[in-house]
Amino acid sequence: MANRELWSYKDIAAHIRVQPDTVRSYRKHGLLPPPDHVEAGKPYWYADTIRRWVASRPGNRGRKE
Repeated sequence: MANRELWSYKDIAAHIRVQPDTVRSYRKHGLLPPPDHVEAGKPYWYADTIRRWVASRPGNRGRKE
């Protein structure tokens, strides 16, 4: 079953162990997938969207979550 939990910049940053500003920079430079949902101008992504993105990132080298 798909994980429909929505993640913010802060949640994504915690997942990949970077600062939220780094995740914002990824989005600004087109390195983050488009948001799955926008509420009050704030972007959110499904946890599964981010997990797929992490798995496909260059330099991931097969790292497990």
